[in-house]
Amino acid sequence: MKSICQIYKIGNGPSSSHTMGPMRAAHIFRRRYPEADAYRVNLYGSLGATGKGHLTNETLLHELGEERTTLFEYPEIFLPEHPNGMLFQAFDADGKLLGEWTVFSIGGGDIRQKGSDEIYLEEGSPYSNEDIYELSTMNDILHWCHKNGRTLWEYVDLHEKPGYMDYLAHVWDCMKQSVENGLNNEGMLPGGLHLQRKAAQYNIKAQGYDRSLRTRGLIFSYALAVAEENAGGGAIVTAPTCGSAAVMPAVLYHCHKNYNIIEQRILKGLATAGLIANIVKTNASISGAEVGCQGEIGVACSMASAAANQIFGGTIYQTEYAAEMGLEHHLGLTCDPMCGLVQIPCIERCAFAAVRAFDTNVYAALSDGRHRVSFDEVVKVMKQTGHDLPALYKETSKGGLALMNPAED
Repeated sequence: MKSICQIYKIGNGPSSSHTMGPMRAAHIFRRRYPEADAYRVNLYGSLGATGKGHLTNETLLHELGEERTTLFEYPEIFLPEHPNGMLFQAFDADGKLLGEWTVFSIGGGDIRQKGSDEIYLEEGSPYSNEDIYELSTMNDILHWCHKNGRTLWEYVDLHEKPGYMDYLAHVWDCMKQSVENGLNNEGMLPGGLHLQRKAAQYNIKAQGYDRSLRTRGLIFSYALAVAEENAGGGAIVTAPTCGSAAVMPAVLYHCHKNYNIIEQRILKGLATAGLIANIVKTNASISGAEVGCQGEIGVACSMASAAANQIFGGTIYQTEYAAEMGLEHHLGLTCDPMCGLVQIPCIERCAFAAVRAFDTNVYAALSDGRHRVSFDEVVKVMKQTGHDLPALYKETSKGGLALMNPAED
């Protein structure tokens, strides 16, 4: 497995696969052919179907130059390697083809070029394609930790390169800032749904409740804050994607602010959560276009569940149990956002997944960590379920809530 630093990418929403990935690809292609007189980009599958709502088109035109770029959408054509396919072409003033590049936005802001299994990295990238983990399943890692008397975050610490904790500290700072920005911002989100931001009012109302209701209300407000920032194109951290980026910050911010958890423990929680996402990414997928929203919200809930359980003193087996429940109870979740916007149901899903993560942490903590279905088994089931889901429920705007017309309300 690669470094967990690849899981946490800092950038702007609303979509890691539809905004961050295409932006990186366009930036690379423009640097390859800066002398081009014209660019053409073909968007296939999910990118062709929901690109406008996810700001793919706007991002590409901004990166390549609106006056010399033509976009073509082919939502019915799915390239065999991945549902999020792009063909970039560069032309000179006479219309002669200078070069072309087929690339896929595979989720979490990562891109992969045609004919390769490796994530495509630019020269000087802070990330690496180097495999630094010799184990890639939870069962094997748990066995190693038990045998060597180590925790999950220590397993990460022993394998990551020096400086990774500094990067996680930067990630945590960005997560905190996204929560606070979202709590302070009000007004309507961009797009045709005319959706009002709710984080600030939820936060104020939550403080009027006692104990359990206040806890839930505050977590709701923190998740809404980040999800609304993402929907508005604000700065967020993929965890593991933009659409699910609000779950982890909500839970960690709540632990830090309302339980006085020190930042060093938060960073260790981020390390364990990164390991959870890494296992899923290696053995299944975190792309909504590939496996549905279970690969985004489900994995985010799993990450936050594991992080919270570890932060509150869970054993490695309780932490694995929390992660397993966080993913298991999102199996089959479809990716069908209205108008192709990362708003309905994405924003509410982040809020509910954050509260569910906090609950799975408690449920696992009350157990001895023993349970029937393992995390690895749920990852396998999630992958198969994603492949079995019809394409219309995987970010194509052809089924489910995506068929609803907001103008009818």
